[in-house]
Amino acid sequence: MLNFVKPLLIAAALLSALPAVAEDRVTLGWGRMFSNDAIGDGKDRWRTGSYQVSRVRGFGWQGGLPDAPGELLEFRASGQLVAPANLVSPPVTDRRYAAMLSFGMHTQYDWRGNDVSLGADLVLTGPQTGISNFQKWIHNMIGLPKPLVVDHQIGNGIYPTFVAEFGRTMAVNDRMSLRPFVEAQAGVESFVRVGGDLVIGTLGRDDLMVRDGATGQRYRAVEGTRDQSLSFVLGGDMAQVFDTALLPESGLATRSEDRSRLRAGVHWQGQKASAFYGVTYLSPEFDQQPTGQLVGSLNLNLKF
Repeated sequence: MLNFVKPLLIAAALLSALPAVAEDRVTLGWGRMFSNDAIGDGKDRWRTGSYQVSRVRGFGWQGGLPDAPGELLEFRASGQLVAPANLVSPPVTDRRYAAMLSFGMHTQYDWRGNDVSLGADLVLTGPQTGISNFQKWIHNMIGLPKPLVVDHQIGNGIYPTFVAEFGRTMAVNDRMSLRPFVEAQAGVESFVRVGGDLVIGTLGRDDLMVRDGATGQRYRAVEGTRDQSLSFVLGGDMAQVFDTALLPESGLATRSEDRSRLRAGVHWQGQKASAFYGVTYLSPEFDQQPTGQLVGSLNLNLKF
């Protein structure tokens, strides 16, 4: 749910205060994606909520990626909340409560016609994030049962995390494009992922698109030409997971080696506003998880 709002406000403030790496860089755009199972299957469990914010700095934007890394810089902050299916008395084989905050820098560039994204994040876990205390305060304020699982959450940790994505956008026709990609990450969770995204419409045609870590939905961080239109997105990916700090080997919940995601969404672009809503199916992440889940994603942009 909205349990991570307070620490993410702090994250957003820190992100906006980050200095430019070079004085002649300017802010080219902001992007964000809010995801929650309350606007998906409504079950409040497992990958229950996340929020990711991007601030992009560079020398200019002409509708395409620069040829060299480092010219375009994305400062990224995100928060995620992972929880068992019951916050008071979960099954002993359910996953443990986990809170994460991350701050990092990424760069996107073109390499021989391929879209490349390289980045590093510092991921914090545990009570130090402040998420669990905020959730207990919210439950107390509105008269909900105390979330006892926070007393047995994944502990404090700091994980340097590195991620790389290689993709190639291929035009099917004037209104459709396909982008296969491969992604690798090492850190708080280590995996290799292969997938693709299909866009029917103009979304992303000359925009800088950034991938949400929790769902894989892509959002616009730098706007190109603003075409008033409706776009539809479909996508999916599969991952081989090698390690995760969110499912310790000492626990009763054992990590699944394979994960998959299927997603769909619709993006509306008006003259002064845009909106995106998408839904993502996440397959079970641990062997004892009985089913997958549906997570909804929302992005709203208003310009005055």
